[in-house]
Amino acid sequence: MRYPASEKLEIIRLVEGSHQPTKRTLDKLGIPRTTFYRWYDRYLSDGLEALEDRSPKPSRVWNRIPEPVREKIKDLALKESDLSPRELAVRFTDTEKYFVSEASVYRILKSYDLITSPAYVVLSAADEFHDKTTRPNQLWQTDFTYLKVIGWGWFYLSTILDDYSRYIISWKLCTTMKAGDVTDTLDLALQASGCDQATVLHKPRLLSDNGSSYISGELADWLEDRQIDHVRGAPYHPQTQGKIPLIDCCAINCRAVERWHKTLKNVRRGNAPLGPFLILLTLLENDYLPGELSRQIDAFVDHDNHRRYHESLQNLTPADVYFGRSETILKQRPSH
Repeated sequence: MRYPASEKLEIIRLVEGSHQPTKRTLDKLGIPRTTFYRWYDRYLSDGLEALEDRSPKPSRVWNRIPEPVREKIKDLALKESDLSPRELAVRFTDTEKYFVSEASVYRILKSYDLITSPAYVVLSAADEFHDKTTRPNQLWQTDFTYLKVIGWGWFYLSTILDDYSRYIISWKLCTTMKAGDVTDTLDLALQASGCDQATVLHKPRLLSDNGSSYISGELADWLEDRQIDHVRGAPYHPQTQGKIPLIDCCAINCRAVERWHKTLKNVRRGNAPLGPFLILLTLLENDYLPGELSRQIDAFVDHDNHRRYHESLQNLTPADVYFGRSETILKQRPSH
């Protein structure tokens, strides 16, 4: 069976994020280990583009872009630093009358180490410690995770988590990972938190990774209309994003949204309470309807929000902190 590059990447991320042995995870997905490691080596070496199916024919040299043309493309990129590889390819083709594709421009810029992130606020690892949140609805974290229902295919769970309290404000089970799925989840969060009311003076900031749905113009326009600032964590900095919590999560410098998603998918007996956690794990290993999966995720979220005590929250639940019950509970709680 042939997989598109996007699904190969999803499988790689799923295996990377799994707490189970690689072999066991691949067996559940029906992917041979030799096939997976071939994909993985390509991805680590040359990124997403290398996951595209390769022609069985040997590559040819005749179509390599000449060095003088490569230099011109580099010079144009340095001069027009705000243009994307796609825009640079169009500009170069129009001005030089020499066709180059977006993929070729991307490879050339990458070879010169000129691939940069779009203009946005980057929250560095150090910023996490010096500028911590001090109240609910000050900073929200969001992320997608992947769930596969046997017989139905891949589903994507979009989650909004309050950074200060670890409270899951909203979630949505999606069939895609588009900007519209993000805004739908944010709409649910704004309604649930009351932050969509006109009396709210300060809207939450949104923290995400650099996924395609989060860097889209559609999301940027949506956030601007609602006066919500957007920050993105520096790539590969575990301190900057993710408090979607893991069982026994106590470190302040964790990737919480990602950790919560891992907990949801990789609960093991002995590491987590019984009940919805094990039911959900069973769902992921069997052929269930997506509607049943949604109901069990809802039960899982309810348990995590209202019943699981977090060591990092002074052994309070996220709901206790989010709804302002912390001080009363701690005063009433015996010290010994």
